[in-house]
Amino acid sequence: MSTTTQPGPALQVEGLAYAYPDGRQVLYGVDLTVARGERVALLGPNGAGKTTLALHLNGILTAGAGTVTVAGMPVGKKHLRDIRRRVGIVFQDPDDQLFMATVRDDVAFGPANYGVRGEELERCVVEALELVGMLDAIDQAPHHLSLGQRRRVALATVLAMRPEVLVLDEPSTFLDPAARRELVETLDGLDVTLLMVTHDLPYALQLCERAVILSDGVIAADGPTVDVLTDSALMARHRLELPFGFDPRAAMAARR
Repeated sequence: MSTTTQPGPALQVEGLAYAYPDGRQVLYGVDLTVARGERVALLGPNGAGKTTLALHLNGILTAGAGTVTVAGMPVGKKHLRDIRRRVGIVFQDPDDQLFMATVRDDVAFGPANYGVRGEELERCVVEALELVGMLDAIDQAPHHLSLGQRRRVALATVLAMRPEVLVLDEPSTFLDPAARRELVETLDGLDVTLLMVTHDLPYALQLCERAVILSDGVIAADGPTVDVLTDSALMARHRLELPFGFDPRAAMAARR
C-alpha cells in the first residue's frame, strides 16, 4: 500500500452542501480544515449532519455542492481508492464492519483488498490487533466477543490499512467505564489525525484539543474544546448539555 504523504492539511472541506435523495437537505455549506496530527471533536445536536459530513470524508457520500480534499486530493472517482486507504471510518455499530468468520479474516479483509498478501498481510493483522489489545482474539468469531471487544476489533480493521486520518462515529456509545478507558489508551497511542463525532462531551474533552459544533447544517463554533464546553450560552443555543456536576476546567486541571 502506498504511504506517500501529500502536502496541505489532512482534511479540507469547502462549501459542502448535501441533500438526501428524498430532498431532505442536511448540509448547507460546511467549511472545515483539519491539520495533520490534529484531534478534533465534531459536536452538535441530533440531526445536525455530523455523520453525513463524516461519510463525505472518504467518499461514501459525494457532495451535491462544494469540495472535500484529503491530503491535497479531491474526493472523487479518480482518487477514491487512495483516499479510502488514507481515511478510515469506524462506525458507531461495530457489527457494520465485522462480517467474516474470524477476527483474523475481518482485520485482513481491507489490506487483502488492496493487494497485500502473505507475511506482509499477517504482519498488518497482528500489528493492528496488538494496537487495540485484541491479539489473543485473533482466531475467535467476532460475534462471540463483548461489545467493547468488537468495537476494538472494528478499530483494528481500519488500523490495518494504516490510515493517516481516523474518523470515529460515537466511539464511546454503550461502553462500560473500563472499555472507555481502554479505548482512550488505544487512541492516545496512535499517530494519526483524528476526527471524532460524539455526543459524549467529557470524552471529547479527554481526547480532542479542538471542538467544532455543527448545527443546522453549518459550522456554528470552532475553538479549543475546553472553551467551547464552558461557553454556557453557546452550548444552550445548540442543545448541548454537560453531565450534571462535570466541570471541564476542573477536569483539565486534574489531568495536568
